[in-house]
Amino acid sequence: MIRVSRMVTAGLAVLALAAGSPGVAQALPSADSPPSTRGSTADGPSGSAAERLPDGWRISGSGEDRQLVWVSPVPVPMGDARVEFHSGSGLLGRPLADDDRHTFRLPLDGVDIGPVRELKVLAGGRRLDEAGAGAAAAKGPRGSAPPAERPAPSKANGVDPGVPGSFRTVSGEYELDPVKLPGFPEPVEMRATVTGPVGASGRRPLALFLHGRHFTCYDAKGEPLGGWPCPANSKEVPSHRGYLHDQKLLASQGYVTVSVSANGINGQDYNAEDGGAQARSSLVRQHLARWAQWSADPAKAPAAVRAASPADLSRVLLVGHSRGGEGVNRAALDTLSRPPADQEGYQGPVRWRIRGTVLIGPTIFGQNPVPDVPSMTILPGCDGDVSDLQGQIYLDGTRGVSSGTALHSAVYMVGANHNFFNTEWTPGQAEAPAEDDFWTDDTPDAVCSPGTKTRLTAKQQQKAGSTYIAAAARLFVAGDDRVRPLLDGSDRRAPSAGPARVLSHAVGGNRRPAFVPDSSVTVTGAGARLCAQVDADSADACLPSDVRGASPHFAVWETASEPGRHSVRMKWSKPGSPVRVRPARPVSLRGDSSLALRLIVPPNTSGTQLDVTLIDASGRRAKLGQAKVDGLPGTGRTASHWAREVRLPMSAATRAKLDLRRITTLELTPRGRAGQAWLMDAWNWRPGTPVTHPAPLARVDVGRTEVAEGDSGVRTHRIPVRVSGKGDGQVRLFLPDPNSGKIASRLVTLSPGNREIVAQVKVKGDKLYSYGTQHTAFVKAVQGTAVGSHLGGLIVKEDDPMPKVTVTPVADKVVEGKPLTWRVSLSEAAGTEIVTGFDILPPAGGPELSSLDIDPAWLEEVFGVAASPERPLSSLVDTAYLHAVVPAGKLSTEVVVPTVKDAVAEPEERLRMRTVLYDESWEPREGPEFTGTVRNAP
Repeated sequence: MIRVSRMVTAGLAVLALAAGSPGVAQALPSADSPPSTRGSTADGPSGSAAERLPDGWRISGSGEDRQLVWVSPVPVPMGDARVEFHSGSGLLGRPLADDDRHTFRLPLDGVDIGPVRELKVLAGGRRLDEAGAGAAAAKGPRGSAPPAERPAPSKANGVDPGVPGSFRTVSGEYELDPVKLPGFPEPVEMRATVTGPVGASGRRPLALFLHGRHFTCYDAKGEPLGGWPCPANSKEVPSHRGYLHDQKLLASQGYVTVSVSANGINGQDYNAEDGGAQARSSLVRQHLARWAQWSADPAKAPAAVRAASPADLSRVLLVGHSRGGEGVNRAALDTLSRPPADQEGYQGPVRWRIRGTVLIGPTIFGQNPVPDVPSMTILPGCDGDVSDLQGQIYLDGTRGVSSGTALHSAVYMVGANHNFFNTEWTPGQAEAPAEDDFWTDDTPDAVCSPGTKTRLTAKQQQKAGSTYIAAAARLFVAGDDRVRPLLDGSDRRAPSAGPARVLSHAVGGNRRPAFVPDSSVTVTGAGARLCAQVDADSADACLPSDVRGASPHFAVWETASEPGRHSVRMKWSKPGSPVRVRPARPVSLRGDSSLALRLIVPPNTSGTQLDVTLIDASGRRAKLGQAKVDGLPGTGRTASHWAREVRLPMSAATRAKLDLRRITTLELTPRGRAGQAWLMDAWNWRPGTPVTHPAPLARVDVGRTEVAEGDSGVRTHRIPVRVSGKGDGQVRLFLPDPNSGKIASRLVTLSPGNREIVAQVKVKGDKLYSYGTQHTAFVKAVQGTAVGSHLGGLIVKEDDPMPKVTVTPVADKVVEGKPLTWRVSLSEAAGTEIVTGFDILPPAGGPELSSLDIDPAWLEEVFGVAASPERPLSSLVDTAYLHAVVPAGKLSTEVVVPTVKDAVAEPEERLRMRTVLYDESWEPREGPEFTGTVRNAP
C-alpha cells in the first residue's frame, strides 16, 4: 500500500518521477514539459520495494503541491460525469482537469492510494484509462454482442403529447445583470431564451430549461475552451439555445418556456464539492424570482417576456439536462426548504410552485432526490457521458422516504446518446464545436455505433425527447391522466416519438409498497439470495464483476460498499424451482387491481418467464399469472440491466379467497431454459395519479470547517451537520477513516427531542510538524428526511513549524562501482515524511556520468528507463528529478546513486544536482548545488 499524508508519500529514500506535463513539473513548474504517459515509480511502505505506477500515471510535486496525475493519450471532453480516481474498489477522489483536456490532477491530501497496480479512472461508471477516453466498458470484457430482435411495438397511447398545439409562438432573449453565487469568484450570467404562445387566454404554465455541463467557449479555430469568463477573441457556447425544438412544441400547446444559460457555473464548478448543484439551484431560482416580479409588474419585463402570454408561477415545470437535471432537483428541494445561508444564492421570497421536474440523462452525485415533487427521468441507452445512467436513483432513491404519492418515472430511450437532446451539442446543428458523446474505437458497438438499427439519429432523438417532455408537462402540470401510461410502465407508446423504442417504469403515484427488498426480507430457493446493489464486486454483489455491462439501479455513490440497498438475485439451470420472498411482516394487497413487479433480465435475452404466486398467512396460494420479460439491447459499453415493469391482475387471488390483508410470501418460479433475473421490487398498483402534497420533511446539510491541530492532548471536534425543518425521520451517516480508508455508517433518528446529527472526530495534538488531515462525512436520506448538501467534513490544519533541511556529502568522491551518497538531515523529527527534491543538471565543466555508468536495475526502478542507448543522466527523461524522503520520527535519510565498474578507460565524470527546498508554505525554492565525482577503478 502507498500511504500518502498531505501530498507526501511514505517509504523509499529515493524516488524518481517521470516527465511533467503542461504547467507542472515534479518540483518546480515547467510550462515547457509535454504530456507524458510513461509510468513512473511510487513509494511503498517503509523499507519495501517500489511499485511502478501504470502507464499514464505519476506523482508530481511535493508538500501541498503534491498530486497524483493521470494523462490521457486522447482529449477527454468537458462533460457532465465527474472524472474519478479509484484504487481497487475505493474512491480516491475527483481530480481537476488541465486546459489541455489530457491531464487530471488529484491533490494527495490525506489520501491512501492503495495498490498502484489497481489505479483506474472512471467517469459515469466507465473506464477512461484502459485505452484513453474512447475505450472500454465500465465492467466486463470489451466488444459487443448482437442485440435481441426488435420486439413488436407497444400499443399506441390514446393521447399523443408530441402533436403540436394550436397556438402561434414567438421567441426572443433577455439578458440581465450577472449575479454572484457563493463559492464562485466570477459573477454568473443571467441570460435566457424565451418561447411562448401568442394570444393564449389567461396566465400560462411556465417551463424552465437548464442545460448541463459543456464547454463554455470556443476560439476562432473552432477549438472548445473551458473556464469563465471566456478569453478574448473567443465566443460563448450558446447551450441555452439548444432546446428550442422542445420549447416550440410546448409553446404551441400553451406553455411559456424559458431556457437559461449556465456557462458561468460550468466554467467554475470544478472546485464545487457538489459539482455545482447548489449554484445551479440558485441560478434557477434567481430566474424564477424575476419572472414572479414581472408577473406582478409586466411593464418592467424584458421585451421577450412581454411578447408572449403571461406566465403562471403557480404552475412551474423544471427541465434539466445532465448536471442541469441535478440542478433543478436541488431547486425543487430549495423551494420547499431553504438551504443554509452560507450556501444560498437567492435570498428573496418563494413566489412560485414547482409541479414537476424532467431530468434528461441527469447526474445525481448526492443521490438525494426530492421525494415529494413528481419527476420523469430520461435514461439515454447510448449515453457516453453519464454512462452509468445514475439518474435511475431519482426513482429508486425515493422509496420509503416520504408518503410515496409523487409519481417518479424512468423513461429508457434505446439508442439515444447524451448530447443530442441539445441541438447546440449536436454536430451539423450546433453553432459551436460539437460531438457524439458515445465513445467508439476500432471495435464498433452493435447497439450504439451510428448506423446500427438501434441507434437513433439526432433528429429522431430530439423528436422523441420533445414528445416525452410534453408528456411530463401534460401529466404533472396540466393533470391530464391520459398520458400517464406513457410514463408509468403501462407499455404504451407515443406515435410522435417515431421509430424510437421508449420504455418506462415508475415508483410512487397510485402504488403502495408490497415487496421491497431490504435487510429484513428473507429469500429462499436454489440459486436465489438477497444481494447488495453496491458491494465492491464481492460475492454478495447483485451484479458480479464478470457480467458484461452495468445496471442503472446499482449506480455507485461515495462508497464502494453501501448498506441499505438490496435486490433479489435469481439464477437457475432448469425450470420449476421456486424462489420465495418473505417480508418481515405480512403485507396488505387489499383493494388493489394489480401487482406491479420491476424485474431485470440480462440484456439481449428474450422470453424469460416466471410464474408469480402469492401465499397468505394461512398458507393459501394463488397463481396470479406469468411474468414474461425481455432484456434491453445492450453491450459491455451500456448500462442495460434495467428493470421492466410487469403487471398481473389480482383477480386470481380474489377467486382463491386469499386473505389479502395478510400476504406473507411472493413466489417466483422460473419456466423454460436456464436464466437469471433480479427483482427490484413489487407494488400494489391502481390506475390514476394522486394529488401530491409535500410532507414537512427534515432537511439535512453537511458543511465543512477547519480546526488547528494543537500541541497536546486529544480534542473532539464536530463536523457541522445542520438540520432544518420540523419533520421526523432517519438518515444514514457515513464517516470514512482517513488512515484505514474504512467507512463506518450508522442510522441517525431525528425527532422533536433530537434535532442533532453528531459527527465527531478525534484530533491528537502534538509539537511535531505534519501535513494536516481531512475527515469526511456524508449522509443519505432513509425516511422522513431530505438531503441538500450531502458531503462535508473537517480539515485539521498543521500549526507546528517545518524542520529545516540540510544536505551533506557522505561519499561524493568515489571510484566506479561504489555508490555516491549524500545525507539529508532535519533540524528535528517530524510527525510525517519530509521530502526534499533534487534536480539533476549538466555539470558546469567536465564529462557527465552517463546511463552506462549507473546500475541498470536502479535506472529501471527509479526512472523507468533502460541503460542503453548511452546518454547523460540529466537527459534520461524530460525532467530528471529525485526525491529523498525522511520518514516520520526520523532525523535523516540518504540519497544513493549506485555506479557500476566497467573496463572502459574514462576521465573523471561528474553528477551535478541542485536541491529543491520547501518552507512552511510549501513554496519550492532552489537550494544549494553539489557535485559528485567518479573516477576509474585502479
